This record gives sequence, structure tokens and C-alpha cells, in this order.
Amino acid sequence: MSDTASTPVRSRRAFIEYFASIGLASTLLPGILWAQAAEGAEITSESVANAAELAGLKFDDDERAMMVAGLTQQEKQLVTLHGVTLTNDVVPAVHFNPVLAGTTIAKGERRIVRSTVAPRTVPSSHAELSFLPVAELSSLLRRRKVTSEQLTRVSLDRLQEFDSKLHCVITLTADRALEHARAADEELGRGRWRGPLHGIPWGAKDLLAVKGYPTTWGSAPYKDQMLDDDATVVRRLDAAGAVLVAKLSLGELAMGDVWFGGMTRNPWKPDQGSSGSSAGPACATSAGLVGFSIGSETLGSISSPSTRCGATGLRPTFGRVPRTGAMALSWTMDKLGPICRSVEDCALVLDAIRGSDGRDPTAVDAPFPYDARTTPASLRIGYIKSAFDADHPTKQFDDAALGALREIGARLVPIELPDQPWSAMTIVLRAEGAAAFDELTRSGRDRQMAQQGAEAWPNTFRVARFIPAVEYVNANRARTLAMRAMEQTFHDVDVVVTPTFGAQLVATNLTGHPAVIVPNGFRDDGTPVSLTFLGRLFGEAPMLALARAYQNHTGFHLKHPDWLMTA
Repeated sequence: MSDTASTPVRSRRAFIEYFASIGLASTLLPGILWAQAAEGAEITSESVANAAELAGLKFDDDERAMMVAGLTQQEKQLVTLHGVTLTNDVVPAVHFNPVLAGTTIAKGERRIVRSTVAPRTVPSSHAELSFLPVAELSSLLRRRKVTSEQLTRVSLDRLQEFDSKLHCVITLTADRALEHARAADEELGRGRWRGPLHGIPWGAKDLLAVKGYPTTWGSAPYKDQMLDDDATVVRRLDAAGAVLVAKLSLGELAMGDVWFGGMTRNPWKPDQGSSGSSAGPACATSAGLVGFSIGSETLGSISSPSTRCGATGLRPTFGRVPRTGAMALSWTMDKLGPICRSVEDCALVLDAIRGSDGRDPTAVDAPFPYDARTTPASLRIGYIKSAFDADHPTKQFDDAALGALREIGARLVPIELPDQPWSAMTIVLRAEGAAAFDELTRSGRDRQMAQQGAEAWPNTFRVARFIPAVEYVNANRARTLAMRAMEQTFHDVDVVVTPTFGAQLVATNLTGHPAVIVPNGFRDDGTPVSLTFLGRLFGEAPMLALARAYQNHTGFHLKHPDWLMTA
């Protein structure tokens, strides 16, 4: 591109037409001026004209002459900024708030109301024990029928035994786990019970910092990275008495299921990837290797692997859970959430990790009045009619789900997502991701990454550097309009039911709305499908209550891969 100033107009026109044909003329090409400057070329009126033409802009001779001095100064400012060290944990001074001006978040607190867990005997096999939901494991621990150290050793053994086939573990935290498990047992022996997560083994997506262990982000350039602090979520789960047993795989830099150690597998079909990017958390939870896990979602990274692996995943409202100590990909879209084997388990974990920490400026305190006694008939429930009506791969399962919901008393009202340029607004994610990994791109270390295709991060980050700042800001302004439209969509309903994939996945990740993804049946090849329930902003409580009622009615979450039940 540095030769564009001398390119014949006819060739330049063809260049413009080509990039316009693939939709990139207004986003990719303005950066040509800085590409020229970076190679030492002088910024001139002619180079401004060429760059403006490629950007679809037109200035007269006098305007271009006036622009040269300002652009030259601006290029020096960019060089200066490149000299500032910006580590991944440095947040922008501008923050996203999914709550529109004039809308208030409810205040006050009350304890969540759990379902009643009937006492049960200890299962006869480690496998059966490992697949119990957190609520039942918690009951066994509290009644001293099992110990945390026993559960932790079973979890560590299963992680080691099955990881050779599933590739879901990056680092075992065995020493830390056994120390914490013994402490949990000692407290339980003294009658101190920290809550339903006390003594439960769990796994962290390896974008969460844990002091004393590598935090690799799933990518070779960072595989030896040591961060000298615990993520807030890790601290809160420690405080709840949960026992971290492993740092689990993620598709590198939070995309897909391929990391520097290979591809994480689907427990239901191990020759298939687990999807991602919360690949390891969904896989390990579904396979009964951990009691629960923590994943993250920016644009489908809890939804997709939970679907593929048959787990239950919760993507909370943006700002519900602090991200301090978590790798940043998109400051205005990243969310942390639990991946479990039941909806109520997700509620128990969310209750332990939610709320402001004084360090993540987007994290807020909002009540979470989850009540397992909530009935479907008491809720206003919408369903995205066009999404169910459309011919799509899981249509038979989704149609059956509407029938099952009606069987448990749900009154369903058809609604539609607002018609907005959802896909176009994802330049926000690409621009922020490129900024978060600016040094990786400029240093060339992105060539060490496992994935190097056109859709992989190295190329995406390079292309995103040419998104104009004006277009990034305007994409966020368009996002505000979309948020207003979505507010109207949710105005008269408490919960929305939808197929998991399609426009809603992009839309709700941009607007910050919560979602819970639950197993919804099995294809002929034995692999799971899912259904998604959406909530209003900070409306996880009714959303989870409805999803729990549906899950208990259908029972799909109680099925597990046979080959993992024999150990």
C-alpha cells in the first residue's frame, strides 16, 4: 500500500472497487496514510488525495493543503502513543453501560431461595459422584457423607485420566487444590459452612489470573505468562470455600477450541471439537471432571461450547460480574459466567461471584432475587416467533420446546427482535480486540499463534487496525439506538425464549442482556442441542427460574456420555 501515491488512477479505481465489493472500502483503507508514514514517506497533498479517494471522501486542493500539517502532527502523536506501555489489564477511560439513561437498577438485597435437596446416599462409583450437580454435592459435604479432599482427589484423577482424549486442561492446580480442600474439611468439621460451594472442585478458563500458576490465554506467545494476583472471581470463589483444581483450555485469545496444546474435544463425540472459546470449561463440566467452571463470553463463547458439550451455561448481564484479573478482549462486551450441569447450580455460582469489586469500573451491585419457587405461570414470557418459524437445523427440537413450556404452564407471547444492523456493529469487538493486542500485532509475535487463517485473530487484528476512529465511535452510537429498541422489545416480558443461534446471539451480546443456555435434546448421532432463555438487564432471577422449571420437566441435563460413566 505504500506505493499508492504513485499508482495510476485506473489501478487505484480498481483497488477501490475491489474493496468496496467485499464491504471494506470505508473501514480498511483509511489507514493507508499511516502505512505510508510508517515507512518514512512524507505526507503530501497528493498522498492525502489518494487516501481520501480510497476512503470514499473528497477534498479540494485548499482543504488537502491545510490537512497536511495536521496529519503530520497527528502521525507524530501516534508514534508517541506507541511508546506508552499498555498491558492487557489497563482499561480505557471510557466505559460501556448497558443501562440506558433514565433507567434505574433495582436496589436492595435478599437471600436467594434455593430448591429443596432431598438427602441421598453416596453414589457407589466415582463417576456417578462426579456427575452430581453442585446442589447435591453440597448436601453430601455438609452432612459429612463425603469430604472435600475426596471430591478433589476424584476430580484431579479424572482430569488426568481423560485429558489425553479431551485436551481440556492447561494446568492442574493440585497443590493449591489439596490445601484448600483440607481447609474446607477442617471448617466443616468445626461446623462452619460457607455456603453451597464450600468444598466443591471447580475449573477456571485460563484467562483468569491465579497467583503462582501460568495464565496462558491459550496462546503460545503467553504460555509462560505469570500474573502476580488472583482474579476477583477466583478470590470470591476461594471465599465461598470452592476448590480450584485446574486452569482449563480456551481457544487462543478467546476464539474457538484450538489452543497451543491442540483442540479441546466434545465429550459426546471426541473426534469433534468442543467449540469455544470456553472450550475447556464446557468440556470438563459436561465430562464430570469438575463440579462447575467459569467461562467467559464476548460473542458466543459460553453459548456455543455449552451447546456443543451439553452443559448449562449462564452469560450474566454485562457488569454483573467483575472482570478484574481476566484477559480483556473487548472492554465493552466481555462477560464472565458459570458453566454447570444444572440451572440452579448456575444461580448458586452467580450469587457467589456477582457485584462490584471497586476495581472493574463497569461492575455494579444489583440485587439477584432468585427464587426456585417461581412458577412459569407467574411470568410474562415472550418467544422470538420468526426465529422459531424459520427453517433451521434444530427446528424440531425448538418447536418441541415451545410445547413443553406450555405443558408446565407458560403463556407464550410472540415477539420480534428489533431490526438493527447487528452484524455491522461487531466492528466494536474487532477494534477493541486489536487495541487489546496492539503490541502482539506490532511486534510480530502473532506469528507464533496456532491459528493463522483469514478468520483467525492475527489477520482479524491486522485488518481491524484500519477501522477509522470515527467509524468505531459511530458504531457505538448505532449501538445506543439498538439498545433503546431492545428496551422496548423487553418492556412487556420478563423472559424471552429463543433458538440459541441466530441474530439474538449477536444482538444480546452487544446490548448486554443475560442468557442461560440449557440442553434441549440429542441428534441422531448422540450430540446435544440447546435452547436459550434471555432476561431483561439484571433480570437473571426470573430467567433462571423459568429455565430451571423447563430443565426439570425435560431432564436432558441428566444424561451423560456413557464412556465417561465407567471410571
